[in-house]
Amino acid sequence: MVDPQPEPHSPEKPARLWRILPLVLLVLALGGIFATGLHRSFGFEAFLRYQTWLQDLAAAHRWAMLALFCLIYVTAVTLSLPVSAFLTTIGGYLFGWALGGIAASIAATLGATNIFLIARTSLGRPLLERAGPRIQGLAAGFRRQAFLYLLSLRLIPVVPFWLTNLAAAFFGMGARPFVLATQLGMLPISFAFAFAGSGLDEAMTRHEKLRADCLAAGRGECGVDFDAGSLLTPELMIALAILGILALVPVALKTWRRRVADEGL
Repeated sequence: MVDPQPEPHSPEKPARLWRILPLVLLVLALGGIFATGLHRSFGFEAFLRYQTWLQDLAAAHRWAMLALFCLIYVTAVTLSLPVSAFLTTIGGYLFGWALGGIAASIAATLGATNIFLIARTSLGRPLLERAGPRIQGLAAGFRRQAFLYLLSLRLIPVVPFWLTNLAAAFFGMGARPFVLATQLGMLPISFAFAFAGSGLDEAMTRHEKLRADCLAAGRGECGVDFDAGSLLTPELMIALAILGILALVPVALKTWRRRVADEGL
């Protein structure tokens, strides 16, 4: 009797496992953060509790604290935690609007690139390969003008940051245009939040007064509810929207010229 030959080892399975491993670790880390309540540390009330301590550390160990700030920022963006605006505001408060804005934009780009590469490797390519022709056609159209599309989405902060990263990964955008468009697009909004953060003292004084009035009135719930987005003025939001629209002008012109050329044939 002839022993059955063992099935040849397929190299695709280990490769597939290694491909999804970063995504699995990311999901586990995210679950651990929410399970332990660590995500509550990225809030305005927690910042108020340690405000003086953080100021003293930033003054005594400026560059070490800046490096720690960038590390926390990169990790938060990689995990797709919706705290970019809050962290940029705090960076402007602790390090000044110029240094805080530059550090935030670089850290945001690094974190976005991390999640982009993880999503593109683990999910983007396999899902796109299995998608229908319509989705693949949309992806091909996006890739042709990916840099300008992504730059516009970065300048107009209406789409969640993490969603833009995943969409670019799913549509198969190249890493180099992704990094460049993200860095250029993050600079204005990072400087805007950092500049608002450099004048955060007035906002903190106002919220502390509201909390004190709440406690004096004998209310049970007197937490500090603060939205970093409220620091941006309507004029600044309009300016960012105009920049985002201008980034799409070349795309519109190219589409119009192609349509005219097709109609002329």
